[in-house]
Amino acid sequence: MDAIRIYGGKCLEGQTRIQGSKNASLPVLAATLLIKGTCEIENCPEISDVYHMLRLLESLGCKVVREGTLVRINTEQLSECDMPADSVGVMRSSIMLLGALLARLGGVKMEYPGGCVIGARPIDLHLRSLRNMGVRVEEREDGFSAYAGRLKGTRHRLPFISVGVTENLILAAVLAEGTTVIEPAAREPEIQTLCEFLVRAGAKIEGIGSGCLTIQGVDRLFPVRFGVPADRIAAGTYLAACMCAGGQVFLQGAPVSHMESVLLQARRMGAGLTLEENGILVTCRKKPAGCGQLVTGCYPAFPTDMQSLFMVAMAVSDQPGWIEERVFENRFRIVPELRKMGAEITVRENRAYICGRGGLHGAIVQAEELRGGAALVAAGLAAQGTSIVTNRHYIDRGYEDIVSSFRELGAEIEPA
Repeated sequence: MDAIRIYGGKCLEGQTRIQGSKNASLPVLAATLLIKGTCEIENCPEISDVYHMLRLLESLGCKVVREGTLVRINTEQLSECDMPADSVGVMRSSIMLLGALLARLGGVKMEYPGGCVIGARPIDLHLRSLRNMGVRVEEREDGFSAYAGRLKGTRHRLPFISVGVTENLILAAVLAEGTTVIEPAAREPEIQTLCEFLVRAGAKIEGIGSGCLTIQGVDRLFPVRFGVPADRIAAGTYLAACMCAGGQVFLQGAPVSHMESVLLQARRMGAGLTLEENGILVTCRKKPAGCGQLVTGCYPAFPTDMQSLFMVAMAVSDQPGWIEERVFENRFRIVPELRKMGAEITVRENRAYICGRGGLHGAIVQAEELRGGAALVAAGLAAQGTSIVTNRHYIDRGYEDIVSSFRELGAEIEPA
């Protein structure tokens, strides 16, 4: 079943555990390719993107054993550098295997990566940056091949901040000859997690958490056991859903220190937040207040992954506001679907102007990407009547079981 049916208009009450981070687990799994031996990754979320990444690792010769959220990866027999097109094509994150495979094997052949359609997200900056480290790239219509001896450390002055490029260069640099400097480097918590994993394994990285990373290449890394932090975007999803539908929920294990901009915005819109040692208590007894304006940006600014969820919260408020998207140019794909539910939203270039009518009604809507799909579920919870969100497979890329999680919070929701 590839749809979700929601019977809306009911407040949320209860608690749910926040899963391990999708955006942190994927680069950490890619990084295991750099380490001969067996690594154990704890709190790895059971989502389709992780499934595809593990399948890619197996196709490269890795031995993968999964026990719930614990994953063991042995890379001793890593030998293949030609990845299956079906897994590469559905997951944008497969591009981060490029730097790791070049560092470990000296070559890779792959299709162009896929994933959500939320903007161009070209890979030319990845390839251009790796060329600066001595990589030879041969591009084809449907993919490319890349080859190198031992990679050479260098200074990268990126034209803009990119999470994906920063991750790829980190993976390429830790075993490179000499010193690599990445500036401006992305500062997202997931970048910090990747660096912490690699340092635990023996890498030498300075400037973690800053906009400038300095990496001194080492000869080898060593197997480690490592825990993935909780998912800040999943936590933000359930927080925003409570804002939309009303009620009181406890987000067990929510990573408070990674959510400052989201928590600030939620408070501006009237959410009651109690930050506890093991999570966040969210209390929303009134409709969200208008927030005026919301602008996305690179961390620590408001995350683009939360933009569509707060758009729903703004749509059910009684006051107008607008959102400016500064990260991806095609992040407003949810707007036509929200209009089907009664939202009044106008898009002009990279801004969406939300009227704030105070309510939504049920409708059949279609998810076209991961976070927009989750936002449509939140809209269904807030709406009067029944909603059906199709294309659930997009949502399953980033949420372990969004239906069960909302049921824990008292929602009337089921697969359809």
